[in-house]
Amino acid sequence: MSTIGYESWAVDLAEVGPIYPFQGYEIPMVVAGVIFWLAWHRIQFVREGEHLEEARKMGDPEKIRKHLERY
Repeated sequence: MSTIGYESWAVDLAEVGPIYPFQGYEIPMVVAGVIFWLAWHRIQFVREGEHLEEARKMGDPEKIRKHLERY
């Protein structure tokens, strides 16, 4: 199976042009990569926010205030 459109490499390679797979899909791949990147950061932002909110509620406020007053 050829993904670049050549069945045989018995040609003059100076006239071949691009020889990487999926040629012509550069723009859609960049768009998909940027969408994935933004979605990943959004997911991480939400999950870390939930984790920090949970961590904030874990401590006893009176005990924390008492320890902070020592300093």
